[in-house]
Amino acid sequence: MKYFSSVKRSAIPAFMLGLLLVSMLGAAEVRWLSVGDLHNWYSSAGSEKETGRTGQVSDQLDGFRYPALYPTQDLQAAKGIWIGAKDYSDPLDGKTYNFKVLAGGPRHIDENSGWMTQEFKLVARKAHPTVIVDNVTAGKLDLVDDIDEIDPTLQADRMIYNVVNTSMGVQMIRKVMAFTHPDHQNYYIYEFEFTHNGVYDQAGSSHSNTLQDVYFHWQFRYGFNREGTTYELGILPQNATWGRNAVNHAVGQNGNWGPGATDPFLSGHLGHTVEVPFRATLSWGGTHSQATTGTAIGAPYFQGDGHLTSQMHAGLVTLHADASASDETDDPLQPANTNYLASDDPTTHVDNQFDAGLMTSMYKNMTMAYPAYSSAGHPVMSHAEEVYSSGTEADQWGASLPGSAGGFSQTVAYGPYTMAPGDNVRIVYAEAAAGLSREQAFEIGAAWLSGDLSHSEKDALVYSGADSLMKTFGNAVANYESGYGVAFPPDPPETFVISSGGDRISLAWDRNAETGAFAGYRVYRALQEVDSTYYMIADIALADVRADDDGMAIFEDRTPNRGFDYYYYVTSYDDGSVDPNGKVLESSKFFTLPSEPAYLKRQPGNALEDIRVVPNPYNIRARKRQFGESAGDSDRIMFYNLPPKCTIRIYTERGDLIKTLEHTDNSGDHAWNSITSSRQVVVSGVYLAHITVTESLGEFKEGDTVIKKIVIIR
Repeated sequence: MKYFSSVKRSAIPAFMLGLLLVSMLGAAEVRWLSVGDLHNWYSSAGSEKETGRTGQVSDQLDGFRYPALYPTQDLQAAKGIWIGAKDYSDPLDGKTYNFKVLAGGPRHIDENSGWMTQEFKLVARKAHPTVIVDNVTAGKLDLVDDIDEIDPTLQADRMIYNVVNTSMGVQMIRKVMAFTHPDHQNYYIYEFEFTHNGVYDQAGSSHSNTLQDVYFHWQFRYGFNREGTTYELGILPQNATWGRNAVNHAVGQNGNWGPGATDPFLSGHLGHTVEVPFRATLSWGGTHSQATTGTAIGAPYFQGDGHLTSQMHAGLVTLHADASASDETDDPLQPANTNYLASDDPTTHVDNQFDAGLMTSMYKNMTMAYPAYSSAGHPVMSHAEEVYSSGTEADQWGASLPGSAGGFSQTVAYGPYTMAPGDNVRIVYAEAAAGLSREQAFEIGAAWLSGDLSHSEKDALVYSGADSLMKTFGNAVANYESGYGVAFPPDPPETFVISSGGDRISLAWDRNAETGAFAGYRVYRALQEVDSTYYMIADIALADVRADDDGMAIFEDRTPNRGFDYYYYVTSYDDGSVDPNGKVLESSKFFTLPSEPAYLKRQPGNALEDIRVVPNPYNIRARKRQFGESAGDSDRIMFYNLPPKCTIRIYTERGDLIKTLEHTDNSGDHAWNSITSSRQVVVSGVYLAHITVTESLGEFKEGDTVIKKIVIIR
C-alpha cells in the first residue's frame, strides 16, 4: 500500500458541526468506515477506547455495528493497544525500567505525551453519491463519510490512514481497509507498521536505544449486543452492556493451524468437525444467570415478537506477523499470546508510563496467559473452554478473579521483537463480525416464541454464527493473499433524486455505471424507518432502462399509501463476469441510502372549506392506528386538501402562536409532528390552525383564510 500525503480539509457543512464537536471530546478526531454492512468509528489516537467517541456512559456499547443497516447493532465496548519492552532506558525521566509499557486504552490514552497523532484521514477510492430528497441534499453518508482524500488506485473502497508517534520512540502507521464486495463487507483489514524512529515527545526529541523483547498487544472487549441490553430492549441485565457474559476462544495457537488442523473445543461446541486453516480468535454472547429462562443465548425479544437481538460473533484472524525486524516472512507461531484478560483488571484502569509496578503487571499480562500459564505463552485452556467445562453461567465464571466484574476481554500479542533504530515490524490482521442474518433472527425468534423451537435448538442455531465467522475469516485471508485482488462492484449512480408526488414517488439517477460488465439496476424500498428491512421493488435490466429528457434513469413507484414515509435506495449490478467465482456484484446500499423520507402528496384542494385535519382528535392511545410508532410519525397530524401555497399558523385556544408551517410545494398535503417552534411536544388541549392562502392559484385567492380546530389528547 502507498503512503498518502496530507491534504487541506474542505469547509465543514453546518449539519456536521455537531458531529465535529462530539469528535473533539478528549482531543481525538473520529472518522467512520461506513460503506459496507459493518460500520465502525476510529480515533486519531490510534485505538478506540471505552466511550471514546461521545464520552457518554450510555454509549458503553458503541461501534462495530453489524448488520449496520439496523439500529443498535453495536458490538464494541472498548479496544486497546499496548506496546511493551524490557530493560528500557527512558529519556523522559532518566530512569531505566525493567519493563516499560505504553497503554493506548482500553480506558485511557495519553494523547499529549504518550500517543502523539501525526496524521489521520479517511481515503476513498471514489466519493459517495449525492442523494436528493424533495430538493434537499439528504444522503446518510453525508453525515459520516467524512472523506479527506480521493485515490482512484486505492485497493479498498475506504481506508483509515493513521500515523502516531509514541513516547517509546516507536512510530505506528495504521491502515484500516473496508470493502463493499458482498463477501467482504463484514470485516476490516488492519495493516500496522511499527518503526523505531526514536521520537519520544512532541518537540521531536529522539533516542537511539535498541529496544529489547518488544511486544505489540491488543485487547478486544465485546458486548453482544446493544439492542438486547438495558439501553434498548432490556432483555439482558446492565452488565451485559459491558460484556460480562462475553465468551472468548482462540484457535491455531503454537502453529497448530493449516491443512488437517482441527479445533476440538469448537468441534464439540458446534457438533461437527471445525477445521482451522488459520490462527484466529472468536467471541460471542454466553449464558447469563440473571436472564429469564431460555433468553440468554441470542437474547430473544420475549416481551415482543421474539426476534433474536444477540446472535452475532466477532473476532480477528491473523494474516501476517513479521518473523523479526530483519525477516519479513510470516511467523506461523505468531501471535505469541492469546490471553483472556479480566476487563476490569487493575492494569486496564490506569495509564501511567512511569509506574514501575504497574508496568510490570501489564507486561506480564501481555506475555503470559492469565490465570493459568504455559511455556508457550498461551492459556492451557481458552476462556470459552474454562467457562463451558465449569458448568457455570458465563457471567458467573471467574467471579473471584480481580477485575472480573467487567467480564473478560480477548487479547492478542505479537513478539518478542528486537528493534534497533530504523527497524520496523509489520503486523496484519482482519477483524470481523458474522452470525445469523436479520431475517433469520426474526424467523428463529418467532419459532422459539411460539414453541416450535426448544431452548437448545434455538441456542444451537445462534452458536452456528461461529461457522459464519470462520467463513468470513477465510474470505479475509483469501483477499489478503491475493494482494487485495477482490473485485469491485459496479459504481453506484453519482446522483440519486427522490421526489414526492401527488399520485406517485418518482426516482431518477445518473447512468454513469453503464459501462463494461454493467447489467442493470435494483430499486429497494422501506416503510416508515430508514434503518429497517428494505424490499426490492424493481429489477431493471439495462435494456429496460427508461430515461428522462436529461438522460437520467427513471422509475415511478405508484403503490405508496398516503400519510406514510418511504425510503428508497438504488444499486447497480453486473453480469457476474468481474468476480472470479462468477458472483453477481451489486453496489453497496449505503451509497444511495437517504436520511429523509419521501411520501405521497395529494393534489391541491378546491376550496378552503374542504381542508381536513387527520387525525382529529389526536389521541396518543390510538397512535398505533394512525401513522405508525416510528420517531416523528406517531405524533404526526396531517392537513389534507390544502391550497397549493399557504401558511399554516397554529395557536393555542387562548391565542398564543406556537408553530408556523410554510406550505409551498403545490400539493394538497402538509404534515405537522405536534412540535412547537421551541421544540416542545404539545400538551393536551384545543388548538386553532389559521390557514392563509399566499399565492392566487386556481380557485384560491391570495389572502383568503380559514380556521380549523384541532383537539389533542395525551
